[in-house]
Amino acid sequence: MKTDLKEIINIVDNIDISNYHKDRNFIDGSITKLSPYISRGLISTKFIYKSLKKRNLKVSEKFIQELAWREYWQIIWKNKNINEDLKQKQKDVENHGIPTNIVNHSTGINVIDQAIKELYSHGYIHNHLRMYIASIVCNIAKCHWKIPAKWFYYNLIDGDWGSNALSWQWVCGSNSSKKYIANQDNINKYCYDKQKNTFLDRNYSDLYNYKIPNKLRDIQSLDLKTKIPINNRGFIDINKPILLYNYYNIDPKWRKDINANRVLLIEPSFFEKNPISEYVFDFFLKLAENITDLIVVKSEFKDFAQKNKNSKIYFKEHPLNNHYKGNCDEREWMFKNQNYYPSFFKFWNASKNELEI
Repeated sequence: MKTDLKEIINIVDNIDISNYHKDRNFIDGSITKLSPYISRGLISTKFIYKSLKKRNLKVSEKFIQELAWREYWQIIWKNKNINEDLKQKQKDVENHGIPTNIVNHSTGINVIDQAIKELYSHGYIHNHLRMYIASIVCNIAKCHWKIPAKWFYYNLIDGDWGSNALSWQWVCGSNSSKKYIANQDNINKYCYDKQKNTFLDRNYSDLYNYKIPNKLRDIQSLDLKTKIPINNRGFIDINKPILLYNYYNIDPKWRKDINANRVLLIEPSFFEKNPISEYVFDFFLKLAENITDLIVVKSEFKDFAQKNKNSKIYFKEHPLNNHYKGNCDEREWMFKNQNYYPSFFKFWNASKNELEI
């Protein structure tokens, strides 16, 4: 994945979504792979939308809805406890862990095993494959969603706990009206495979009432930890204000006209609670290099703020930095409407008139 801002903006300026509504679910479909940059706050959904409008394109409503889903997940995150089952308890849970053959990419389903290998090596897999994996783990292996969702977040370069946790809950039925299940025929169709005789090679009615297959019976817990491969870098000028960046905000254009200390705050407690892999951490740091004269500080916010108590501190709002104190800027939203709605389409219908589609 690209990490240079100019190259990323070039991708945005040249994305082709003319066939997005037709083929986005296919493994080689018209997806943009912009989610890592949105998740890290390098660019925003609004920035992408504005880029499309500048090109006078007929904007695909389906594509804009996908951007809107991202904002909707964030609004839920700001208003609800997404670390627990959101709308109702996940049904038929028999395990709190993750199948060993999922972790070891040895389920016997070719497409799934290859996708997990790619997750480990590149930190990214197609959204449809994410749904397949979540469905196998939650609805076939009958595992509660939370530990597997943490495993996904740990390995994804576009890891966003709001989108991730709520998507897993959508698949398992704790954030939706029913469970999402895909069978082998569905996987073969969208991934161009012809595999047969797997534990998913059944009709849907059988899968909804299926006992846990032997391939998924061995369940393990996970000990996910973040290795923070970084030391403090740079010096803070006490005569300048501080712009505070973090894992969810590395926007190089944020308050770009202010003469300020630009500080990337690495809070050990944050990464202890929300662990990411070494590969993901390295990708994050490479993206952060787009911020000019970046100062890197490994510290808890409370200690950092106390040490710099005479400086004006600015930061961007986010559910994971509610403990920050100072001057809070709003994130760049595509919609002015930030009200909570119990369903996406209620949010969409109340908000879409703000856009030109």
